[in-house]
Amino acid sequence: MGDIQSKGAKWEQPIHSVYVSRFAISRHEITFAEYDRFAQATNRQKPDDAAWGRGNRPVINVSWFDATAYAHWLSQQTKQQYHLPTEAQWEYAARAETESQYWWGNEIGYNFANCDDCGSRWDNKKTAPVGSFSANPFKLYDTAGNLYEWTCSEYEAKYSGKEQACLSKQNTTTLRVIRGGSWYSSPRFLRSASRYRLPAEHSDYKIGFRLVRKIPEKKYTPKINKKN
Repeated sequence: MGDIQSKGAKWEQPIHSVYVSRFAISRHEITFAEYDRFAQATNRQKPDDAAWGRGNRPVINVSWFDATAYAHWLSQQTKQQYHLPTEAQWEYAARAETESQYWWGNEIGYNFANCDDCGSRWDNKKTAPVGSFSANPFKLYDTAGNLYEWTCSEYEAKYSGKEQACLSKQNTTTLRVIRGGSWYSSPRFLRSASRYRLPAEHSDYKIGFRLVRKIPEKKYTPKINKKN
């Protein structure tokens, strides 16, 4: 985890190893269609779509608190445990076992993502519908570009372990980490190691989210030989 190529900022250091337990993660960013069902069911105001369209476009104009509220609602509806990814989970998923700047290599290339100068028809204009670009080796879409994504982790200027934990929603004062870059970002902000921070109440048209579902660790059950 961290800036392996030394192409980024000092807050992407130090390079270090992390352990993540088993988890599932959204294949793409949460869409307007998904979030609007939640908003309607809970009588929340639906976020503005900037006149770009709803449906299978990723939801925008959602704060960290909005995203965690959606995760809580989804957990209640499904009887599963959903939450925003920790920063470590997010980078593990985005890298997909690669060590290059982007999951596809060390150059931004052409039409691999949606950013400012990524070569897509949405560049520096608006979000792309989810799944518009190739998936990474973990079959995850838009982990680079399209939208920054909230994590559940507290920002710290130098890694010291908080990247592996979630903040409680009662914590309203500390900055949260966002990851991935957006349709408006320069290519360097799409690198797998790139990170930034914002207050939890912030929302705008460059930020969305995806969720993690907890998978229980497999328990070892010893076999018992029954004797007659």
